[in-house]
Amino acid sequence: MMTLAIHDQRLAKPGLQSAALRDYDSVRRAIAFISEHWRTQPTIEAMADAAAVTPDELHHLFRRWAGLTPKAFMQALTLDHAKNLLRDSASVLDAALDSGLSGPGRLHDLFVTHEAMSPGEWKTGAGGMTLRYGFHPSPFGTAIVIATDRGLAGLAFADHGDEQTAFADMKRRWPNATYVEDTDGTTALAQRVFDTRLWRADQPLRVVLIGTDFEVRVWETLLKVPMGRAVSYSDIACKINSPKASRAVGAAVGRNPVSFVVPCHRALGKSGALTGYHWGTTRKQAMLGWEAGQVGLH
Repeated sequence: MMTLAIHDQRLAKPGLQSAALRDYDSVRRAIAFISEHWRTQPTIEAMADAAAVTPDELHHLFRRWAGLTPKAFMQALTLDHAKNLLRDSASVLDAALDSGLSGPGRLHDLFVTHEAMSPGEWKTGAGGMTLRYGFHPSPFGTAIVIATDRGLAGLAFADHGDEQTAFADMKRRWPNATYVEDTDGTTALAQRVFDTRLWRADQPLRVVLIGTDFEVRVWETLLKVPMGRAVSYSDIACKINSPKASRAVGAAVGRNPVSFVVPCHRALGKSGALTGYHWGTTRKQAMLGWEAGQVGLH
């Protein structure tokens, strides 16, 4: 279980939200530069210049944000690193099943329990449901947290200025639900997701999966992928007994409504390629790099 605080308790202090989001904005610019130039192994000075901070500031920023140096983060963005994440990916899923992780319980590092909404509820577009939502700072930009009385139902991300567009995208998934803005009411969920000190087996995060039967099976498989590892779309297809459905699996991964918690960012192409990500490949790189820092500490 992880014990590192992510970013100076900024999630617990709403007045410091802008500072937390500035951190990610600098990280995002550095990631964009590193992902374009990693083959030439750019200097920290070049990375800092791209992020519009000093080298010392960039060093401390990455250490605070992910617990690793900019150089180590650059190594985490290489294709070799991605291939290592995929190593024995099929057996990782086998081990998860053998350990009894196919049902509610500790499904991965966040300690998640889940349930699926009934097909009837999904077919109505969540009609009759009330979904509460709030906007919160996170290590990956503004997080949009959507909750039902039964648990977390949605988690999306947005860069500054794009919050309402991202929220509208989420609403289209469940068009007939009633939406109520409740930032205070969703704060505890945001803290539970992003503060590693709260990743506790005795207080599992409850998640409600709202989708088709096929999508839910894909998302449940993603929940079995541990931090610091990855799986290919074809591995997932095999695990849900649809070995020829890699393309459909990719579509279901892209429709995952609970980003990060249901770790669709850990799904890669067979070659280790990042492929797409609904909330942007730079954010996917950020998540994988951040997780490399967490795993490296333990």
